[in-house]
Amino acid sequence: MKIALSCFLLLLLLPNSTLLVSALSLDGAALLSLLRHWDKVPSSINLSWNASDSTPCSWIGVHCNNHDVVVAFNLSGFGISGQLGPEIAYIKHLKSVDLSYNSFSGSIPKELGDCSLLQSVELSYNSFAGRIPESFGDLPKLEYLSLWGNSLGGEIPESLFRAPILSTIYLNNNNLNGSIPSSIGNATRLEFLFLYNNQLSGTVPSTIGNCSSLQELYLNNNFLQGTLPDSLNNLEELVYLYVNDNNLTGRIPSGLGNCRELLYLILSDNQFTGGIPPELGNCSSLTNLAAVNCGLSGEIPASLGKLANLNLLYLSENHLSGTIPPELGNCRALIDLEIYDNQLEGEIPSELGFLTQLQILMLFTNHLSGEIPVSIWKIQSLQHVIVYQNNLVGELPNEITELKQLRNISLFENGFTGVIPQGLGINSSLMLLDLTRNKFSGPLPSTLCFRKQMCRLLLGYNQFQGSIPSDIGSCSSLTRLILRQNNLSGNLPEFTENPNLLFMDLSSNSISGSIPPSLGKLSNITFVDLSLNKFTGHIPYEMGNLAYLESLNLSSNGLEGVLPANLSRCYRLLKLDVSHNLLNGEIPSSLRSLMELSDLDLSGNHFGGGVPRHLFQLGKLSSLNLGGNQFGGSIPPSIGLEAEAQSLRSLNLSNNRLTGHVPSEVKNLKLLEQIDICCNNLSGNLEAFGELRALTKVNVSFNAFAGPVPAALMKFVRLNPSSFVGNGDLCINCRSSGEAMCQGNNTFKLCNQTPGKRGLKHIIVAVVVCGSFLAVVILGLGICYFFSRWKSHEQKNMLVSVEEGTSSLLNQVIEATENLNDRYIIGRGAHGVVYKVTLEPSKVYALKKLDFFGYDGGRTSLVREIQTIGKVRHRNLIKLEDFWLRKEHGLILYNYMPNGSLHDVLHKTRPPPLLEWDVRFKIVLGTAEGLSYLHFDCDPVIIHRDIKPMNILLDSEMEPHISDFGIAKLLDESAVSSVTQSSRVHGTIGYMAPEKAFSTRSSKESDVYAYGVVVLEVMTRKSLCDPLFGGSVDMVEWVRSVWQETEDIEAIVDSKLVDEFIDSSCSSSIKEQAKDVVVLALWCTEKDPTRRPSMRDVVNRLRQTQARARTRGK
Repeated sequence: MKIALSCFLLLLLLPNSTLLVSALSLDGAALLSLLRHWDKVPSSINLSWNASDSTPCSWIGVHCNNHDVVVAFNLSGFGISGQLGPEIAYIKHLKSVDLSYNSFSGSIPKELGDCSLLQSVELSYNSFAGRIPESFGDLPKLEYLSLWGNSLGGEIPESLFRAPILSTIYLNNNNLNGSIPSSIGNATRLEFLFLYNNQLSGTVPSTIGNCSSLQELYLNNNFLQGTLPDSLNNLEELVYLYVNDNNLTGRIPSGLGNCRELLYLILSDNQFTGGIPPELGNCSSLTNLAAVNCGLSGEIPASLGKLANLNLLYLSENHLSGTIPPELGNCRALIDLEIYDNQLEGEIPSELGFLTQLQILMLFTNHLSGEIPVSIWKIQSLQHVIVYQNNLVGELPNEITELKQLRNISLFENGFTGVIPQGLGINSSLMLLDLTRNKFSGPLPSTLCFRKQMCRLLLGYNQFQGSIPSDIGSCSSLTRLILRQNNLSGNLPEFTENPNLLFMDLSSNSISGSIPPSLGKLSNITFVDLSLNKFTGHIPYEMGNLAYLESLNLSSNGLEGVLPANLSRCYRLLKLDVSHNLLNGEIPSSLRSLMELSDLDLSGNHFGGGVPRHLFQLGKLSSLNLGGNQFGGSIPPSIGLEAEAQSLRSLNLSNNRLTGHVPSEVKNLKLLEQIDICCNNLSGNLEAFGELRALTKVNVSFNAFAGPVPAALMKFVRLNPSSFVGNGDLCINCRSSGEAMCQGNNTFKLCNQTPGKRGLKHIIVAVVVCGSFLAVVILGLGICYFFSRWKSHEQKNMLVSVEEGTSSLLNQVIEATENLNDRYIIGRGAHGVVYKVTLEPSKVYALKKLDFFGYDGGRTSLVREIQTIGKVRHRNLIKLEDFWLRKEHGLILYNYMPNGSLHDVLHKTRPPPLLEWDVRFKIVLGTAEGLSYLHFDCDPVIIHRDIKPMNILLDSEMEPHISDFGIAKLLDESAVSSVTQSSRVHGTIGYMAPEKAFSTRSSKESDVYAYGVVVLEVMTRKSLCDPLFGGSVDMVEWVRSVWQETEDIEAIVDSKLVDEFIDSSCSSSIKEQAKDVVVLALWCTEKDPTRRPSMRDVVNRLRQTQARARTRGK
């Protein structure tokens, strides 16, 4: 009766005309009813599913048994969209349903659980949302459940594992959260469990050990925590175990050695402790073992040498120490051995030469020493040898020339010597040869590009001699050529048409002759550096053919003649440096076409005429250096009238023949940070400079300036008085500069000083001198008393509780800097200067001198910095070495960072250093980890409050170190509020979060915002005030609008990064990582602080991005 009623109700849903002729079965009626929920159906189904049929058994995708009862239907890949209706429950004998690879949406109907005969449910790769129905657990015959590739959320139902014979569960690639139910232990017949790429958390339940039939277990790419349960040891039939990309901790269970059937054990990107269990050597079937970035320590167990079937061994990015066990040479099936980025030492064992099937050997970034055994260079299958950044020595043997499969040799930053074997490249299709920063010598082989497959030839910083082979000039496959800083000589080879070469750096050699016009055939090149050579002749006219050129450096050669006017055809040029040559004539007016130009250096030549006004019409010009030429006349007022010129940050007109006054329009250059006009014949006053608030460096020496130094410039007089000398009529005003400045001044005369007063001053000085002898006697009699009182007074006035550094070390510092001589200055800030201090070759420091004079906050600022830095220890935070406090200044000693600040690297260093993706990501991740430590691992919490590129220093490995805690604030999280109130807003405009415009409060969220801006700066390599953004839009708004409109990452990031997308063998991986980082930066810069991630979230996201890239790369 119930079935008949259901049939009747279903038939009512059909069109009236159908009812007149239909004798369709209940199953057919149910199927037609399902059809009503579908928005898009292919015509083949509409034609086949005919309501006039008595049964649906002949319909497309429908399968019946001998009794014309529907038992299965399969519509996989038909492109159907819509929802799956509850009427499916009326197909009572349904055993199998397959609707995969369609566009179904909505929730999965719980009524599917009423089909009690169901054995297989395949709904993967659709857009189903909502929760997994609890009713699936009531299907007594269910064996196969595949729901992967949807948008399902919520928790995995506990009831799911009640299905008694369930053997296969595919729930991967959804949005499932919560923990893995402990009821999983009830699924004793489970063989395949795929839960990867979800948002699962909690621990792996120990009950999983009851699933004794389990063969494949995929838990990777979730947020699982805790330790791996020992019960995994019970899974003796396990073949595949993936737990990578989680937050697992503790030790790797040694009992996994019992899993003798295990083929794949993937543990990467977790936070394990301890070492690699030696028992893993008992997994005799193992072919793939990956434990990358797991926090592992200790030595590599020799027992791994028992894994005779091992194809891939990945143990990179850990803290493994000791030597490489020679027993690994017994893994004769090994194809890929990657144990880079550890702390391994000793020599590479010659036994690795027994790995006759080895294709990839990656041992880079360790402490390995000795030579690469010749036995390795005899492995005929070898394709990639990547051992850079070690302490390896020796020469390359001739055997290397016989390797026919060789594609990649990366040996940079070692101590290799000798010559490159002649003939290298004849037998192999070499694509990359990187020998940078070694001690190779001799000539470059003419055969390196023999097979025209070479993409990257990187041989800089060696001692190569002779000329560049002509074969290199005709190598059309080359994308990057770096031969800088060798002893190469002779002429440049002629170049053939090459649309692939993007980057060429031949600087710092002794290459002579003229620059070949054929250089203009490199049609897509973006970077050319021929500086510091011995080129002569003219700059070839054909250089104007390089339409994609962004950086051209021809400085420090012997080039002569005029600057070619057709360089204006290089419309994308960002940097042009032809300084220190013998060029002459006037600057071509056509250069005004270079509207992308940001850096122009024409210094040290013989250019003449007036200062070219058209240069101030270049809308993005940031740095202009015309020093050391023969320019005459006055500085044109257009320098401040042209709206385009107001992007200038650095202007050098020194050592010319300029006359007249400095035009008042200079005051319009609001972004100007550095100006040098020394050694001219300029006159008048300096009032225009007094309104330039962004200035950090000024040099007006050796002119004919007169009048008082503006109050805003007095800090530069104190810091570097030599920048003002040579102007006999300049004076300083005591009222604006302070009496102490006047009393200690022997360089500049005082303003408004009458002769009478000066005579009176001389009398007073004489009286003081005469009375000094008597004072010395009195002081001598009471020296003990005064000394004790002075010492007590000094102790009372000490502002910090920590001890100062020793006076002996201070003496060494003062001696090393010749009493803080200006020539040791490496940086200037708003409150002081930074000196480079070299005590020994291995002891190099940065000394920060903070001037207290005229700045009440000085000592307080310094104390705060000492208190903050002294309490933290993290590899991405600057390390305080020592400090000293004096009456008028304080000194802080830090580790020296040879690569300067991130700001320098991004915007100042010339030529701009190449920032490959790995370096950018290291900076982004390292900075995030440093901030995360301050926010979550310090008690009380530390808020930096001024995160910006100037406060991120880079060591020799380009590892970032956050500095300048002068305005950092410790927040006591035991208080009610997680923010602190300050009397003024701290931070730097452009990096301050929007909410700080209305409140002086500082919080973790404001640090997150500033970090996001820094990340965008790293990705775009644009300054915050780049003219591209316009006056009303900042960098954050610009990136957000471009991303929302186009989602084109190439329209946002630095063009050099775009080149890497094209050039790299892992281009798709790099591009995806770049997208992830930009999206993360936009998240960090949300206007609503409550919507921003925490720095811990940021670190986790970046690590996931890194892990996904590694997976894609493999």
